[in-house]
Amino acid sequence: MDLSTLRKALEAERYVFDDNLLTTLYIAIKLGKPLLIEGAAGVGKTEVAKVLAAAYGVELTRLQCYGGLDEAKALYEWNYQKQLLSIQLNLQQGSDTEEGGDKRLEGLFSRDFLLERPLLKAISSDREEVLLIDEIDKADEEFEAFLLELLSDFQVSIPELGTVRAKMRPVIVLTSNNTRQLSDALRRRCAYLFIEYPTIEKECAIINAKIPGVPDKLAADVAAAAAYLRSNEKIFKKPSIAETLDWASALMALNQKLLDEESAAKTVGFMLKNQEDILEFSEGGGFGRFITQQLT
Repeated sequence: MDLSTLRKALEAERYVFDDNLLTTLYIAIKLGKPLLIEGAAGVGKTEVAKVLAAAYGVELTRLQCYGGLDEAKALYEWNYQKQLLSIQLNLQQGSDTEEGGDKRLEGLFSRDFLLERPLLKAISSDREEVLLIDEIDKADEEFEAFLLELLSDFQVSIPELGTVRAKMRPVIVLTSNNTRQLSDALRRRCAYLFIEYPTIEKECAIINAKIPGVPDKLAADVAAAAAYLRSNEKIFKKPSIAETLDWASALMALNQKLLDEESAAKTVGFMLKNQEDILEFSEGGGFGRFITQQLT
C-alpha cells in the first residue's frame, strides 16, 4: 500500500488526520518498525490502531496494559486443566512405565496445551494483523523490558518451547499517556509520533465526520467549547475527543442547532465526567460567560 492509497483508506474510515501522522504511519509500516504514539489521554492514539486495522481489512489484537501485567496474561499460559485430564487419561490407559511417563510429561508442554494470549496470538497468526499494546506506560518497567525482544526481532522466547518467530510480522502500535517515562531501549526500537489535542478546526472536522447530519453551527460551538474547557487549568479531567462526540450527540438528541447556556448546563455531564470539575466550572460562571464572550 503506497502513501496515496493509505491516505484514501484512512479517509474511507472517516478518520481525520494531518500529513505528519500519515507520513509517520506510512514509513513505520514500510520499514516494519513498531510505532510508539504518545499524547494526553483522549487525543485519539488508540483510534489510530483501530482505523489502521479497518483500513487494511485485518484483525486488531489488543493488549491493554496495567500495573502487574505479566507474561501469563500477555504472552501465554499453560492449560493446566487440559494437562491434568491428559495425565489422568494416560494413567487409565496404563502408560505407567518410566519411559512412557517421561514422554507423557514432555507432551504436556507442547503447543497443544498452550493458551495463546495477545502477544503470542499476534506473532503466531498466518495472516497480517495489527497489534495494539495500549497504555504501555501503565505497565511495570519489568514488563516493558520483556517486550524488547518482540519489538526488535518480532519473536518471543518460551522456556519449554524455545524461540517463536513471527510467521507474518504484525503492525505494532504502542500508546502512552506519559504517566511515566519509557526506557530509551524501547524508544530506540520504535518510530515515534506525538498527538496533540486537536485544534478547533480539526475537532470540528472530526465531529462532522463521525456524526452525520450535525448542524455546522453546533459542531463549531462544541469544538470551541471543548478547546475552552481544555485550556482551563482548574479542570482536572480534560475532555477527550470521544467525550466531545458524546456531547454533540446529546445536544442533537435535544434538537439543538447551536450551543446555548441552558442546553449546555443540562448536558454538561456528557463532557465533564468528574463532579469536582462540574462544580468548579459552574462556580466559575459555567458556560454563560463563554457563550456570551465567544459564541455570540
